[in-house]
Amino acid sequence: MNRDEKLILLTNDDGINSPGLRAAAESLAAIAWVTVAAPRDQWTGAGRSMPSTTGGAIHIQRELIGGDHWEMYAVDGTPAQAVQHGLLELVPRPPDLVVSGINYGENVGTGVTISGTVGAALEAASFEIPALAVSLETPKEFHLSHSNDIDFSAAAHFTRLFAEVLLSANRPPDVDVLKVDVPIGATSQTPWRLTHQSRQRYFKPVKPQRENFSDKARVDYSREVVPNLEPDSDVAALLHQKIVSVTPLSLDLTSRIDLKAWESELRQARGGQGELKQKA
Repeated sequence: MNRDEKLILLTNDDGINSPGLRAAAESLAAIAWVTVAAPRDQWTGAGRSMPSTTGGAIHIQRELIGGDHWEMYAVDGTPAQAVQHGLLELVPRPPDLVVSGINYGENVGTGVTISGTVGAALEAASFEIPALAVSLETPKEFHLSHSNDIDFSAAAHFTRLFAEVLLSANRPPDVDVLKVDVPIGATSQTPWRLTHQSRQRYFKPVKPQRENFSDKARVDYSREVVPNLEPDSDVAALLHQKIVSVTPLSLDLTSRIDLKAWESELRQARGGQGELKQKA
């Protein structure tokens, strides 16, 4: 790569062989040098997990992307661990941006902390590197797939668009990750707008059906019918307005309240000293 060329580290929670990863790589290669470090296996739903059972081995895969031969790094680990290995071992210098995606399936509402796509971006942000997490709305049956029936062209367009934004624009101090969710059927002409993360559950856990607790049975999920949906949320933009949702996320999970005022209330509730009242 040239000394002045922008550098992007690209990952994906669907694994190194995901067509969504390849679509992102081809799109981003037009604006930067791209290094790919992604889990060797499928890690959907991994969040920002760091299990001690992963080995951390790195395998080099040579792939043809956009007419060029690429070396891609398959990491024995979660998406967040792939980001760690990428930043610590695989890039020649700190990258200008980390991109996670393009994911099979939307990541909106309170489920964002479950998402391996978002988790990888948050891990990058913890290194003080701007991060972009991109997901494409797909039917549930494609969430764990590498299906070529999914058209990633619109999502690839918005991946490049917002990568360019993050590479060139100033970010407010509290914006660590830009989360982009592209609706199914979108085109490059689909509008986008800034949204906030909905406080509603989007995917509803489904109770396992089994006769004995010792039987293997995973908790499944289905799309929740969201009541009283906030009109300016990521879920509303995706489901109701059918536009691209762009949500700024922060590593700071502290509630946005008046801490001093609530501390005073808590102390008054506990007898004025913050001490637990003893039972008689």
